[in-house]
Amino acid sequence: MLREKLFNIIGRDHSRYWAARVYDWYMLVMIMASVVPLMFIETYPVFHVIEIITVTAFIIDYLVRWFTADLLLGKRWLSFVIYPFTLMAIVDLLSILPGLSLVNARFKLLRLTRLLKIVRLLKLFRYSDKISIFFRVLRKEREVLLSVLMLALFYIFITALVMFNAEPHVNPETGEATFHSFFDALYWATVTLTTVGYGDLCPVTDIGRVVSMLSSLFGVAIIALPSGVITASYLEELREHRNDQ
Repeated sequence: MLREKLFNIIGRDHSRYWAARVYDWYMLVMIMASVVPLMFIETYPVFHVIEIITVTAFIIDYLVRWFTADLLLGKRWLSFVIYPFTLMAIVDLLSILPGLSLVNARFKLLRLTRLLKIVRLLKLFRYSDKISIFFRVLRKEREVLLSVLMLALFYIFITALVMFNAEPHVNPETGEATFHSFFDALYWATVTLTTVGYGDLCPVTDIGRVVSMLSSLFGVAIIALPSGVITASYLEELREHRNDQ
């Protein structure tokens, strides 16, 4: 009975348990608080206290979810073996590791501790309905989005290839290299496709500038393709979610 109640609370059964909603907000606060130290260069004593509190909450949450794994996976005792290897369980474990002194001592020089703390934001996917809906939309429209992605990658490669061979590798005006390698051309094609264009790499020939203009125009069209699909599917998921509620 206790295990079932715990499972319903951490499983976000808001209709039956008010504690489930409280637990969601509690974990959201813990997740956001745990990444606050990453916004500062200096280290303050209060950050150590925050780390202890948040990591303790993450450890308890991880153990409770492991304790009720059979109710989630429905495979009896085998569920307790499978659960640590599920995606969200791995995310939970990576969220805990930076708070352990053993891991801190080993990876402090490589700054992997701070990078692992960013993984904690992935825990938000479990507690946010809107993010869950968005991922259902991506899964539902994955074939269309994959087609657009392949089209964008193909266009980036073709544009980079044309630019790399059309542009001189040395700027005749400054004597400096424009595209040092094909990777520079790929980088330029990518930022141009997204209509950003940082300006650190610019074509100097007329052919290169024409290619740049065409890339910007096609970039708007390619980026706009999945927007309508995602918007329509997202609205449909929202309607279904409201009907279920």
